[in-house]
Amino acid sequence: MSQSVNDNQNADNNLPMGIQDTDYEISLLDLLQTIVDNLRLLVLGPLAVGIAALGISYLIPPTYTAKTQFLPPQQQQSAAASMLASLGSLGGLAGAVGGIKNPSDQFIAYMKSVTLQDSLIDRFKLLDRYEAKTKTDARLAINGNVRIFSSKDGLMSIEVDDKDPQFAAYLANAHVEELAKLLSKLAITEAQQRRLFFEKQLTLAKDKLIQSEIALKATGVSGSVLKSNPASAVAVVAGLQASVTAQEVKLGAMRGYLAETAPDFKQAMNELANLRAQLSKQEKDTPSTSGKATTEGDYITKYREFKYNETLYELFSKQFELAKIDEAREGAVIQVLDPAQAPERKVKPKKFMIAIIATLASGFALLLFVFVRQALASAGQDSESAQKWAQLKNSFRRALGLA
Repeated sequence: MSQSVNDNQNADNNLPMGIQDTDYEISLLDLLQTIVDNLRLLVLGPLAVGIAALGISYLIPPTYTAKTQFLPPQQQQSAAASMLASLGSLGGLAGAVGGIKNPSDQFIAYMKSVTLQDSLIDRFKLLDRYEAKTKTDARLAINGNVRIFSSKDGLMSIEVDDKDPQFAAYLANAHVEELAKLLSKLAITEAQQRRLFFEKQLTLAKDKLIQSEIALKATGVSGSVLKSNPASAVAVVAGLQASVTAQEVKLGAMRGYLAETAPDFKQAMNELANLRAQLSKQEKDTPSTSGKATTEGDYITKYREFKYNETLYELFSKQFELAKIDEAREGAVIQVLDPAQAPERKVKPKKFMIAIIATLASGFALLLFVFVRQALASAGQDSESAQKWAQLKNSFRRALGLA
């Protein structure tokens, strides 16, 4: 009998603290009793806080949201696309310099750029309106009040929050206007990029053509040179040389967006090899100028260079004109579907939502306060718990250096 009693005592000693003593057991009835004892505080307190929050919400200035929708520049099939194949090796240049993978993301980035935002800051004096010390602070304020996004139907939207509904509409429309100004300075569309690319190439080809023409005239023309009739043979060689150069330019552009193992890149390499083989064969078949007068040999060389630059100039000139036609055909870059207007209804503050949230939050806080207070009161009635609380207070004071 004594052995069983000892076993029960040992089993009790092995139980965790709080389970050994039934005084520390917390039942659902105890919690319910605590709530009932403080029912007035738990009901009237949150209601008072909710009414106070509702009253304070009427003191908050209302915020209005203005919205504009527009259609960004669209990539379209150009008139030159059907003629690229007839221009030989220059056909791939348009694809190398054109094409935008995700236009919407690009236009969002443009409208969030420092250049565009600084234009808005200067235009509307946002430093004073947002009470910002620097333009960096003003840009942060713009990002906080302006939302730019695109939808699946291709439309882009700009929403602006402000206390003044008319100013919100002005700022939303100004984003579209400043974007149009920025796009006019950049080559964004496929036609604009092609026009800019071929404009540079055409300028270089024109300068080289003028230089080769001057060099050709400086050689002079004699009877023996005319008898050699270099036009028939040299013109073919010059054309092949121009084609090789154009194919090399195409390959250089393709390296920017294709791997060397890609089928299109391999095909372009084979075309370049074939052109070089034809050029090598044609140069061998062309009558040599050795043994002739130096003037004749120099004339043929200069004539070949002139025909080479002339061919390049013609190719680049055709592409430049086609790009200009496509660019003019694009018309307006940005098409505004719904211009922003001064909103008639405010979007915030949402007074009743504020009152409900304040009521629920204060109710939860008061409920927690009641449980903690009851736990402390229960602990104060027990001598052992009171001693532990005293030790905890002393330790806390020593940690703060107050003891």
